[in-house]
Amino acid sequence: MKKGSGLKLPADTAPFFRDKALAGRMVAAIAEKAASLAAAGRRANFMEVCGTHTMSIAAAGLRRLLPPPVKMLSGPGCPVCVTSQGDIDRLIELALIGGVTVATFGDMLKVKGSKGLDLQAAREKGADVRVVYSPLDSLEIARTEPSRKVVFIGVGFETTAPVIGGVLVRARAAGLKNFFVAPLFKLVPPALEALLSAGNTEVDGFIMPGHVSAIIGPEPYRFVAEKYKVPCVIAGFEPLDILRGVDALLGQMLSGRPEVDTEYSRVVKAGGNPAALKLMSEVFAPAGASWRAIGKIPGSGLALSRAYSAYDAFAEFGVKEREAPEPKGCICGLVLTGKASPPDCRLFGKACTPSSAVGPCMVSSEGACAAWFKYGG
Repeated sequence: MKKGSGLKLPADTAPFFRDKALAGRMVAAIAEKAASLAAAGRRANFMEVCGTHTMSIAAAGLRRLLPPPVKMLSGPGCPVCVTSQGDIDRLIELALIGGVTVATFGDMLKVKGSKGLDLQAAREKGADVRVVYSPLDSLEIARTEPSRKVVFIGVGFETTAPVIGGVLVRARAAGLKNFFVAPLFKLVPPALEALLSAGNTEVDGFIMPGHVSAIIGPEPYRFVAEKYKVPCVIAGFEPLDILRGVDALLGQMLSGRPEVDTEYSRVVKAGGNPAALKLMSEVFAPAGASWRAIGKIPGSGLALSRAYSAYDAFAEFGVKEREAPEPKGCICGLVLTGKASPPDCRLFGKACTPSSAVGPCMVSSEGACAAWFKYGG
């Protein structure tokens, strides 16, 4: 970390990031910087882009520790949450096709489409929908059940794409003709560009996603600091990681020198992960993608490359792109863009709970609404 707390990392970092005394010192340092901002009449609205950060902040009660004018906003970093309503409808359509087995992570089961159905309901209607814990599990289903056409739901960011890309390489090497992927991947930097270029954001700094940054490195975020003059810090997921990130953002604001700082340097390196990036470039190609409540963002998704196009489930089964309305009364889109907090929704904790969710922000284990419901604000 280039500046901020000045705390040096020991060789064994685990106890360091769980040290309550150090966390107390960091909160005091944050309070001092925040007081300087407040005295100048300035705000500090910081957006954590990653859903894992959202859960960590809520679980540790960090919002209650941060002094005014610091406010944490959730961003479009929950992969299930940003999957558009139209794309959820497409997945349900795939599941209802005869002879198709849909393999998915559990978070996708209860995201409702525009007609009130979800994959769980499709399964109750007879669809073969199976929860897997790894994309490799779906490949094994295709290998052992050759009469089934197996579709793995490819939802996720730059962290997930290389893993699924590796599975596609294996499928191709094994000559499997009954394995497919529904490519609904999202890319973080184009989403941030869309958020900032809209001109109506109130974000004063970003805590960038640690997992994604481990793959792509810090360089793709430079436009945020250089073009839009918004401070950035790539942070880890321990409470002290996040506090250090907030401290660094406040330091950048006070100095007037926005940049891309890497607090998570024990994991994130310049240039990212070359092997993962090479695999992604082989298996995927940039494409437009639909984001929930944001719309189509050019170059913000990943389609299958020409060499792997035969594995595209949407093309194989003729399932077209479509638009669909958001669930009535749900403000998940406003939450994902930092324009509202979960309690601002009139459905929150009433008609919308984890056991009976209206929107995906309450369904996903990384959703902001689920975090607020479980841990409070």
